Amino acid sequence: MVDEEHRFGVVHKERIKRLSTHIDVLFLTATPIPRSLYMSLVGLRDFSLIETPPEGRMPIRTVVTPFSEETIRQAIRQELARGGQVFFVHNRIDTLPAMERLLTRLVPECRIGVAHGQMREAALERTMLRFLRREFDLLLCTTLIESGLDIPSVNTILIDRADQFGLAQLYQLRGRVGRGTQQAYAYLLVPADTLLSPTARKRIEALEEFRELGSGFHLATRDLEIRGAGNLLGPQQSGHIASVGFDLYCQMLADAIRAARGEPLPVRIEPELHLPVQGALPETYVAEEGQRLAFYRRLATATSFEALEEVRSELADRFGPPPAAAQRLLHVVELKLLARELGIERLECRAREARLTFHPQSPVTLEQLFEWLRYPQTPCRFLAERTIALPLPETSSLETLLTLKNRLQQLRRSVSM
Repeated sequence: MVDEEHRFGVVHKERIKRLSTHIDVLFLTATPIPRSLYMSLVGLRDFSLIETPPEGRMPIRTVVTPFSEETIRQAIRQELARGGQVFFVHNRIDTLPAMERLLTRLVPECRIGVAHGQMREAALERTMLRFLRREFDLLLCTTLIESGLDIPSVNTILIDRADQFGLAQLYQLRGRVGRGTQQAYAYLLVPADTLLSPTARKRIEALEEFRELGSGFHLATRDLEIRGAGNLLGPQQSGHIASVGFDLYCQMLADAIRAARGEPLPVRIEPELHLPVQGALPETYVAEEGQRLAFYRRLATATSFEALEEVRSELADRFGPPPAAAQRLLHVVELKLLARELGIERLECRAREARLTFHPQSPVTLEQLFEWLRYPQTPCRFLAERTIALPLPETSSLETLLTLKNRLQQLRRSVSM
């Protein structure tokens, strides 16, 4: 059994397996690294999720705030007023003395101890024991407290330059408080005058979002999305996704695993649409650029009608009824989902007709296709064995989309019967 699996590299873990041919290894961690998590998600490893927290535990209140002397003073004094102790994480050994002087000036009544990894073992042990005996109110330290400490009297932690820590590391540090039944607080201090990088902002937002007890699995999943799944056949435990995108990478990896197992690969038909209509999310509807890009990505990667409906409902709930351009975009995505499900590899509108080309491995049989074309009674023609031409009404572009969508929905119903 290996505890704190995220602290071990691939080489270390593989060495354990080589000790015996039939050895079983159990890894424990609150935040699995991306590579290990993905190996579990695709079935290469079994995993079990413990979701029940210890009795009496409460979620840790997480506050993301710019570095402020007043915020630090209030947080420390609030904890001292209820008889507790404080962790202050400052991960730069050379500036620990300066930080100690600042904290002494802000809270003169607070007794401060200092601990870091370059101290001699005996001195470090004495400092930690004195903190346990409550001879110190605040422990100014580096990340050496990240794991293995269980001190119920410490219920406030302040993490300086939280933007420089990894997601799993922040989660582990936050978990050093709230070990008892009292409400615990975690303050993530970020520079007030520095623009955070996109990756750092995602990490901070994820930690702020997932505050509930047992949220380590959800945080690890977000870490997988941010950093990538790594190299399953090599030592890299994250990365290798930015060049192709997370969804495509996962699909490629899953296909490679099926092929290695000798399983048949699923046939994926990606429709090619040529439509005389354009859809968009106007700036007057979704003003913030980041939000627009997020919605575009969700629509582009939607693989089910349920996912599309979630986006549609969220847009209406947050921004009101969608304008005409947004409606056209949603109809185009729905049309693409219908074409994909029916195995249509090309859908092209020319003048007043639509040409549909079915893939040879489409689930639609020729008998079903003939039956569909008999209802409603509209003239159509076969251009090739699996290419048909459907007439379109002389109406607006939106009506054209609705007509095509309704016809494909009819075919979908007949196929599923």
